[in-house]
Amino acid sequence: MIFLRGYRNTMLRKILAFIKRDFTLALSYKFDFLFHTGTTLVSLLTFFFIGKLVGKGAEGILEPYGGDYFSFVIIGIAFSNYLNAAMGSFTGNLRWEQELGTLEVIFLTPTSIFTVLLASALWDFIFTTLMVFVYLILGGFVFGMDLSHANILPAAVILVLTILSFSGLGIISAGLGLILKEGDPLGWFLGGATKLFGGVYFPVAILPLWLKGISYLLPLTYSLNALRKTLLKGAGFCDVSQDVLALFMFVLVLLPLSLSFFSYAIRRLKREGGLIHQ
Repeated sequence: MIFLRGYRNTMLRKILAFIKRDFTLALSYKFDFLFHTGTTLVSLLTFFFIGKLVGKGAEGILEPYGGDYFSFVIIGIAFSNYLNAAMGSFTGNLRWEQELGTLEVIFLTPTSIFTVLLASALWDFIFTTLMVFVYLILGGFVFGMDLSHANILPAAVILVLTILSFSGLGIISAGLGLILKEGDPLGWFLGGATKLFGGVYFPVAILPLWLKGISYLLPLTYSLNALRKTLLKGAGFCDVSQDVLALFMFVLVLLPLSLSFFSYAIRRLKREGGLIHQ
């Protein structure tokens, strides 16, 4: 028990050290938060007027999510940012450490791969969460998005499963990037395909049958469906049980698979001496 407690304390100190470093680095970019907030405001304005253009014509297809296109698409854009964070943070932070020549040093320390991956990406997820709140606050108080029926507990559980499943994809992408050493093909593909087929801008229901099959292979599809219902319609666990089960299965498969693949990528780079960027 004492050993486990000491291990947890050590791991927590390492994670906090990574967060402190990344937070300090973020503070050096003084206008970054203002830039992201401005970008968010432009996005909200754009889809607010698109929503006006769509009007009541989409109420039927959007009825499961409250019938309002603006609310539908803002939830989609806001929470799909977690996918962007997952696909960018693991790959980007590891590439940065590699170019600085510190990646090899990190993996020579008695620090588990899980701890390194978690700590390197945690700040990006914290910042993404902050920006999601900006979306929801501006959407609610400035543009009248109705979140009065939001069911917070199931939404929070769905968000955790969402982040974990996206992280699995991000870790696989990071491992692939380390092996190929030339870009991030998986991240590029998922970044575009997921927003198209995952229901960010329009309901999956309007896709032809042969394309819906692609949607059902993406965790974002289940995540957004459940988040929209819980935040806009007040749905409970029973109402979104199928989406929760699907996300849980994604986590169950993707996380162990991704950690195993990333461990393989690190072992391969150690053999090749490629932990330091050439």
